[in-house]
This record gives sequence, structure tokens and C-alpha cells, in this order.
Amino acid sequence: MKAMILAAGLGTRLRPITDDRPKALVTVGGRTLLELALSRLRRFGVNEVIVNVHYFADRIIDYLAANRNFGMRIEISREEILLDTGGGLKHAAWFFLEDTGSKNEPFFVHNVDVLSTIDLTRMLRFHTEHNALATLAVQLRDTSRPLLFNEHDRLCGRRAGRDAEIEWALPAQQVSSLAFSGIHVISSRIFVNLPEEGSFSIIPAYLRLACEGEAILAFRADDYYWRDLGRPSDIAEAERDFDSGAFRGI
Repeated sequence: MKAMILAAGLGTRLRPITDDRPKALVTVGGRTLLELALSRLRRFGVNEVIVNVHYFADRIIDYLAANRNFGMRIEISREEILLDTGGGLKHAAWFFLEDTGSKNEPFFVHNVDVLSTIDLTRMLRFHTEHNALATLAVQLRDTSRPLLFNEHDRLCGRRAGRDAEIEWALPAQQVSSLAFSGIHVISSRIFVNLPEEGSFSIIPAYLRLACEGEAILAFRADDYYWRDLGRPSDIAEAERDFDSGAFRGI
């Protein structure tokens, strides 16, 4: 199975840690965030990965080469300008469409700066059983940018900020306001439905696709450990989680 790790960002919230390195090479528990993400994916049957790079791109490339790609096939998607989540995914489409007779193979997309114990096998099964175009791991927790799902777990809207108006994709009688975890399962047929060009976020594209009738679904991950590593204080908290045994996902 294949996956993409999103690692091209500038890591501005992690400064000063990222003044001299990409966030992918920030360490927690003595291991880089990139190694931790690769290890998680490999545990769930992923053996081919594409990593997008921009900030300190050569440092990431050299690191992977020095570690013999951790025994996996790893390709690099270099972004001369940051393409955001949607643009970065589309730029890497060739990787997911090569050498396949099916245009509907699912794959994972995983932010490099999140730690979790989410069961990716269960998530993939949920995605496949519901014939979803995309499945997003979500949790009931505080967030300034919630995604809204209807009673059938379909994406129906979002709020792009605490004071922002709701952007609706579908009418809904009952709505759950949930936080996205930065982990998706996507079917490769999405690439024929992404006319957007250049740099763009995948979330507005998901809203458009939901409005067009595609199944963009919520996989509830409330019972799993999850931590975003966006700030130095988050790194410190994650170190304590490693020391205490609270994080045993790898």
C-alpha cells in the first residue's frame, strides 16, 4: 500500500527549533518526526511512500539516504513553491497512478507533525466498506476550524475560524462539529476530480466534492491518542508522553 507524508511546510510555529532544520527532522523520544510517521505507516502495511519537501529539502533527502529509506520505497515530491495540502497532493498524483490497473486504489495521507495511535487498518476498512472518496480521521475536541458532519458521517460544512461564518456543502438536520487529525484515506480516483491548480488547500476541495455528491466521510478517532506537534510546548508534552508510556503507537 502507498502513502504520502506532508512535510513541506516551513514549521513557523515550531521556531526557534526549526530555524536550522525542517519540522520533519525535529526529534521526539530520540527519533525524528519523519521516522515516527514512516514507522507508523509501515506497521499498517505501507511500503511505498512519497514525501513532499520544500524547506530544507536537501536535509530531508540526505537524511533518508543516510538511513537507506528505512527499508521502504520512498520518493520525493519537491515543491519549488509551497503548494499547500491540495496542491501538494495533486503534484504527487503520478505516484499513486503509476503501474495500476485500477484508478480507485486507496492510500493514506499523513501530516508529518502529528503523533497518534489511530488504528489505520480500521480506518481503511471503514473507507472501503463505505466506498468513500476520502475518509478523514476526526475527534471531538476543541479547534478553531471545525469540520461539520451530518448524521450519516458525511462532510457537510466547515468553519474556517472561531468568528467565521459556516460554509455549507450540504443541508443537514443534525451536525457534529469535529476536529480533523491530519490523517486521511483517499481513493486515487480523486485526481480526476481536482481541477484546482497551483497552491490550494484540500479542505475546500473536499467541500466542493461533498456538494457534488461524493462521500467525504468522518472516521471517529475519539478513543485514540493524538497530538499535534505544532509548537515547542507540544514537543515538550510529547516527550513526557514518551517517558510516561502514554504514547505506545510505534
